[in-house]
Amino acid sequence: MSGHHATLHYIHDPLCGWCYAAQPLVSAAVDKLGGRLALQLHGGGLFGEPRRLDPDMAEHIVHADQRIAQLSGQPFGKAYLEGLLAEQGTVLYSLPPITAVLAAEAIDPTKAYPMLIAIQDAHYQRGLRVVEPEVLTELAMEIGLDGERFAAAFAKAQSTQVIEHVQASRRLMEEVGGQGFPTLLLEVHDKRQVLPHQHDYGKPEAFVERLAARLPAVH
Repeated sequence: MSGHHATLHYIHDPLCGWCYAAQPLVSAAVDKLGGRLALQLHGGGLFGEPRRLDPDMAEHIVHADQRIAQLSGQPFGKAYLEGLLAEQGTVLYSLPPITAVLAAEAIDPTKAYPMLIAIQDAHYQRGLRVVEPEVLTELAMEIGLDGERFAAAFAKAQSTQVIEHVQASRRLMEEVGGQGFPTLLLEVHDKRQVLPHQHDYGKPEAFVERLAARLPAVH
């Protein structure tokens, strides 16, 4: 990580509502501290197998999302609430969106986090089916990546990389005692500490302040 003395490790899942709640925190950290802090994404695979949404699960998700909206102020779109969550046949599967983030990163490392944001917003606001490669390619193009190049990188990450990546993310979470998604981890001079962030939902400035206080002094 040239030029950076600290890394924010973000163990996430694109289809995890609490990671969507944490999006403003991570974005504020990247925005305000990006010069001093590298961001490393670790997709953990909340839905490691395709899971068809049933009414009970949809109800559980709706209740969680209401709490997330309350705490974080993050918007949930009508197309998601009345479309995606209400439709029979909606499939939740974390591997395709995680593969898409890896593919974006392979083409341009600065596009990995914008790709994750695009996926989260497409899912929770626009109600798009982000498990479908065609939808993911569209999103990649929206953030400025070439569609054909992305599709090739996606196919490669899917066949060679994504399973190992998810396993490594889960090992990292176990090693540091993370409590599920999201786990935020600050690494400074090879020392790692889990960042408590639960009280900062909806308060990105507070999160950035506490994070900044733990960074090495700028000389």
